[in-house]
Amino acid sequence: MVIKIMRILIVEDDQILSHHLKSQLSELGHQVQCAGTAEEGLFFAQNYPNDIAVVDIGLPDRDGISLIKDMRKKGLRLPVLILTARANWQDKVTGLEAGADDYLVKPFQKEEMVARLSALVRRSAGFVKPEMSAGDIRVDLLAKQVFVGETLLELTAFEYDLLEYLMRHSRQVVSKQRLLDVLYEDQEGDPNTIEVMISRLRKKFMSAGQDNPISTIRGQGYIFELQAQ
Repeated sequence: MVIKIMRILIVEDDQILSHHLKSQLSELGHQVQCAGTAEEGLFFAQNYPNDIAVVDIGLPDRDGISLIKDMRKKGLRLPVLILTARANWQDKVTGLEAGADDYLVKPFQKEEMVARLSALVRRSAGFVKPEMSAGDIRVDLLAKQVFVGETLLELTAFEYDLLEYLMRHSRQVVSKQRLLDVLYEDQEGDPNTIEVMISRLRKKFMSAGQDNPISTIRGQGYIFELQAQ
């Protein structure tokens, strides 16, 4: 069962493998972006909101280890899963020491990859259970439901995705453009849509007896004020 919709960056120069991974992960509802070189992967990692990166060690312009080191030097904290055809322990240790979080040896099963990705994303956000909470607000990540106390909030799919992202980045200012990227991926989105959804979320929280947890930071974006855990 898919725990959450993940935004996955795949850095893999094997076009057939990259295509299969994108197709398989997209069928499960995940948002997948593919890069064929280390430089392209670094660009996507820096400029798009990804939850996790899958990096092949053998890339045409430079190896994936140096890419991971660059990502960490630039302050990119998203978890990284290494794909490698090398099964010896020295290569695995080298990858982990470079800043990767886990590795998968080719060939692998799709189910194993999905399980590894889901676990890494939950762990990186500080959530080891399939739910998170903030005060009286509880999010069931499996059912994609939000409760205030015992009251179930009736949310649209976009409202849920927006709230989950804000809670995963609680007490951090998230720009409107980043939220647009989260909801629409590569498509063009109307910034007014974000304002409308934030307004609806606030009203639904207040109707359930919850003080508004989402603040607007003028000129910067939005912040979920409560600490999620």
